[in-house]
Amino acid sequence: MTKTQTKVIILFARDPVVGQVKTRLHPFLSEESIFELYTHFLHDSIQKIGRVKSADRFIGVTPADASGFFSRLKDECALEIFSQVGNDLGEKMANAFQARFAEGYERVVIIGSDSPSLPVDYIEQALSSEKDLTIGPSTDGGYYLIGMSGKLVNVFEDVAWGSDAVLAQTLERVKKSGCSLELLPPWYDVDRPEDLKFLQTHLELIEQSGQESTGGTGEFLKSLDIQLNENL
Repeated sequence: MTKTQTKVIILFARDPVVGQVKTRLHPFLSEESIFELYTHFLHDSIQKIGRVKSADRFIGVTPADASGFFSRLKDECALEIFSQVGNDLGEKMANAFQARFAEGYERVVIIGSDSPSLPVDYIEQALSSEKDLTIGPSTDGGYYLIGMSGKLVNVFEDVAWGSDAVLAQTLERVKKSGCSLELLPPWYDVDRPEDLKFLQTHLELIEQSGQESTGGTGEFLKSLDIQLNENL
């Protein structure tokens, strides 16, 4: 894809394979239902970043696009696909930032695929920030978004990835780096059954208020309503 903007948004995602995505939702949901749910997460996230007109759009896939899911969407959604490289999430993000800066981008923002309800406004705010670093804190102790301007700020070392200490440890690295920081409003990821039930309730309220479409995720959760209510 030809570089058309000075900013870029990267969606970090897993290749959707049955039994290998959102594993903490099993056995609450079947592996087949989890797989379908995650593909809705991905479609909604891709549509969301597609609404951001001020940035080029990339998807960083792990371990690789073996299923062909993202390749099938590439031309339709004007996306550039790459495989995440690194031994842990921190290395993978650092490498993604470094590569985009080397390509000449001035502002780089990474979001995850676990927040299908994330407001586009938060992404836009991160892209327009003039701070060295922008972080969107997640209610589970991690973060749903991280953005940088101009150069890599290495805040990824010695972080216990996957724990509830990720945000706190990252903020300690930020203090030591001396870089300027903007914190976005907190939001939530969907990893556990209770997160999924919260998402369902949240999307129902969004729909009832007429704010915006809840996407494929909202429609799929309606089909799971009986199962969710029985299991929680």
